[in-house]
Amino acid sequence: MAGENNSNTPAVQGSKKGLDQLKNEVANELGATLGGDRTSRENGSVGGYMTKKMVQFAEQQLKSGQKI
Repeated sequence: MAGENNSNTPAVQGSKKGLDQLKNEVANELGATLGGDRTSRENGSVGGYMTKKMVQFAEQQLKSGQKI
């Protein structure tokens, strides 16, 4: 709800900095501004696009035979 802190933690220790960087890059690509004053749709579009990019990256790694 409004004003609550985010309690999500990355599944991999030490990945928070990289995920935050990806989040900001995606927000810039989409022309979105993140924040509590934005709608769920605006903030959620960034998360959805982040997921899409991470899946594409994983698929490329699997296709090339590299471990993820």
